Amino acid sequence: MRWHSTGVVTATALLTFFSPSTGYAQPSQMTVLFQNVRVFDGKNATLSAPTNVLVRGNKIERMTIADIPTDGGASTTVISGNGRTLMPGLSDMHWHAILVRPTPADILGSDIGYTNLLAGAEATATLMRGFTTIRDLGGPAFGLKRAIDEGLLPGPRIYPSGAVITVTGGHGDFRQLSDLPRTIGGLRSRIEQLGGSMIADSPDEVRLRVREQLMQGASQIKLTAGGGVASPFSPLDVSTFTEAELRAAVEAAENWGTYVSTHAYTPASIQRSIAAGVKVIEHGHLMDDATARIMADKGIWLSTQPFLDMAGAATLGPQEQAKMQQVVSGTDTVYTLAKKYKIKTAFGTDILFSKALAARQTSMLASLTRWFTPAEALIMATSTNAELLALSGLRNPYPGKLGVVEEGALADLLLVDGNPIANLKIIEDPAKNFLVIMKDGKIYKSTLTH
Repeated sequence: MRWHSTGVVTATALLTFFSPSTGYAQPSQMTVLFQNVRVFDGKNATLSAPTNVLVRGNKIERMTIADIPTDGGASTTVISGNGRTLMPGLSDMHWHAILVRPTPADILGSDIGYTNLLAGAEATATLMRGFTTIRDLGGPAFGLKRAIDEGLLPGPRIYPSGAVITVTGGHGDFRQLSDLPRTIGGLRSRIEQLGGSMIADSPDEVRLRVREQLMQGASQIKLTAGGGVASPFSPLDVSTFTEAELRAAVEAAENWGTYVSTHAYTPASIQRSIAAGVKVIEHGHLMDDATARIMADKGIWLSTQPFLDMAGAATLGPQEQAKMQQVVSGTDTVYTLAKKYKIKTAFGTDILFSKALAARQTSMLASLTRWFTPAEALIMATSTNAELLALSGLRNPYPGKLGVVEEGALADLLLVDGNPIANLKIIEDPAKNFLVIMKDGKIYKSTLTH
């Protein structure tokens, strides 16, 4: 393999990993040996003793404090860790791969080809920040996922939801008042044509839209059970879907062996979702004590985000900014309740409409130290997130162990310059401190000399 002086893999080196006969990325047959690394395994709050880790193909084959002999051939890459930290790749449980960089006006007005190319560039940047897996919670990401999986461009593993399913006037309905009334079976709105969201106003419509996403390869389903910040006609306090509509989505998803997540901020929308069989609540920033207790008692997942400021508000109108402030004000409450009741909590960012904000992805993870230790935050963003991903059952597009460093696990790894357990702030500069980024056994970045 040849490396640029900057340490980024050359195009020739990348292409050697991919099978030309099928076009699909094949598990790497390379062998990579990490020598003398301190392992954060994704589960325990301490680093290991100096360890050697052997990756063969796309899995971790061996971990030991003893020397691991290699054949010395060209197919073996030896990386001297010199006591640095080897940890699992990070994951983000609330991402919108297609919607990160364009503004709402760009999404609705631009050619879809441009939007996809923009998303491809962001996908590569996401991987270079150390996020080897994302759970996409709304948007037409199926093509991007396929392109990454086939090796057309570097990017993270994508667990796609497909289009967000919403109601008339709900979060995700970006129509103007001049587009009303909607005719059942009539021309779809622009956002529906793009696959960003789908409007469904009855249990039967919900079943249809859910099955369409599953047919396209959704690993889980996303509905908006309450109002949202970015949608122009969607107050935060509103509960949208009826319980019967939510239950129709749950039934359709469970028939495919997977689950439903709902966007829900308020106690009413959260509790209605739980009553309908929803397994994961997205956000939850306006929940109350009683709702948190219900979530804990029933084992419901909370997939929430550390919204701490009004960054990105410039792309929103005055009404949307006011809603955003209300959500930001609830961030401390949601994490305090999650800790109080030991709710199963996943990490995500929900960054939208800004390349600059996307660059803060690791900084948002580091901000969790307001409520958690560095180890707790990293465990959340690795092995805990992987537990949530496993809820997709047989719809899981990447079977295998994610989020951990252990024998037999998929080789999604970061070599970090420093000890993030002692100082989580080092992850805020991934360009400097993530020396090696590996996904599926393939090295996508190395600033070390081999």
